[in-house]
Amino acid sequence: MSQHILIVDDEKNIAISVDYLLRREGYRVSVAHDGEEGLRLIRSDRPDLVLLDIMMPKLNGFQVCEAVRQDPALAGIRIVMLTAKGRDAEKEKGLALGADAYITKPFSTRELVSQVKALLEPPA
Repeated sequence: MSQHILIVDDEKNIAISVDYLLRREGYRVSVAHDGEEGLRLIRSDRPDLVLLDIMMPKLNGFQVCEAVRQDPALAGIRIVMLTAKGRDAEKEKGLALGADAYITKPFSTRELVSQVKALLEPPA
């Protein structure tokens, strides 16, 4: 079974393009359009990796990341912050809350796929 990636982003165009990109790479993909829905899907579906926007309705990405990292049952889930928030302070906060990587928008599709593969595929 292919690895499952959850995209949590309220910008539908970004979600659609990233969904397409990752499906083309062979991943199983789900999408949530706000932080609350994202957290619910993380808890119910247990994806292998979450691509998480920061600025979203209901719960922001920092809150979702923190909630996932505080739940021992979800400890193995990889989190990549994928956001327009590119200042060093925000990046440091995301990584301090437990994100495995931080990619700023606009992003290179090659960089995104490379980061996802690095986090999901065991080293050769």
